[in-house]
Amino acid sequence: MKILSINAGSSSLKFSLINMEDESVIASGVFERIGIDGSYTIKFNGEKIKEDAKLDTHADAVNILLEKLISLNIVSSLDEIEGVGHRVVQGKDVFDKSVIVDDEVMKKLDSIKHFAPLHNPANMLGIEAFQKALPNAVNTVVFDTAFHQTMSPETYLYAVPYEWYTKYGIRKYGAHGTSHRYITEVVEETLKTDKFKLISCHIGNGASITAIKDGKCVDTSMGFTPLAGVMMGTRSGDIDPSIIPPVMEAENKNIDDIINDLNKNSGVLGLSGISSDMRDLEDAYFKGDERAILTMNKYVRRITDYIAQYYVLLGGADVIAFTAGVGENGPVVRKLVCDNLACLGVKLDEEKNNVRGKFTLISSDDSKIKVYVIPTDEELMIARDTLELINAK
Repeated sequence: MKILSINAGSSSLKFSLINMEDESVIASGVFERIGIDGSYTIKFNGEKIKEDAKLDTHADAVNILLEKLISLNIVSSLDEIEGVGHRVVQGKDVFDKSVIVDDEVMKKLDSIKHFAPLHNPANMLGIEAFQKALPNAVNTVVFDTAFHQTMSPETYLYAVPYEWYTKYGIRKYGAHGTSHRYITEVVEETLKTDKFKLISCHIGNGASITAIKDGKCVDTSMGFTPLAGVMMGTRSGDIDPSIIPPVMEAENKNIDDIINDLNKNSGVLGLSGISSDMRDLEDAYFKGDERAILTMNKYVRRITDYIAQYYVLLGGADVIAFTAGVGENGPVVRKLVCDNLACLGVKLDEEKNNVRGKFTLISSDDSKIKVYVIPTDEELMIARDTLELINAK
């Protein structure tokens, strides 16, 4: 069975076509600048095609994608695609698992789209486009927030007027749940047990740390939105909200301007003044740039803070896992974080840590906590959920 995993953004559409017999990726790519000028990249059989295209809507991207799958002989017929799994950022507390799309699901998605206004409406456009283009395929939705629905009320509630929660749904929802769930399954398979304490560190341009016990989320660093938690590429992470009014007044900005600054002009970029890309920060760090050193130390400290907090919450840890762009490809960040955790008995094997993008045990034999690099695969998780839902019909 062939399944498409789809991640639709406000002006983009990423895809992977997966053969579920062996879970191999047949083709992958991205359609970008939808509604602007448009271009796409498709990778298959070791080849890479990149072209400009008129992409006025997500439907244009979907139609071109399906036409290319045929014309490039990636599939002989669109009927080979039996399922389309869609990543949806925010499922609120309405969805605690992946589901098959029907009219009722679309109504519920529409009712909560304002909780992720930059993401959920785009996700829905992708769903509608594929429903029209592939009427015989089963469409499913897989939620970033679903894995975190096992958090307890004392964890997901904020210490604000309770009515904010009951009236407006103000609470912690988390994100990157599909990635954290994938890491959990890999650790379970590796340890050959479903009884373990895991601290999963999804560290990319966006970053979240999640405490997991026996396969279930206990707590996670992101909150009502992905702005909360650790310091990120351009996001501030946790701040004192009282800084907002004086900055608004001093800079003559409104609240939307400030939220934009906290999301897009803060974090590594804002503090360093160099870049949001960790590779650029590392270069400046090793050259002795003072702000780069400050930023790196702050970045590592915030990750360390959450790992330490979750170590206490879980009553210890069996595994710390690093994943996503920086987690998988940042030996410097991993080393600095693990050095900070030496008091917990974490010991790094520096030779093993010199790895990028490969599943590797990077802790030493005498480390009290196993530390792994585990490449994440959210697209595969989406496809697996879609296959499971199709088989259960």
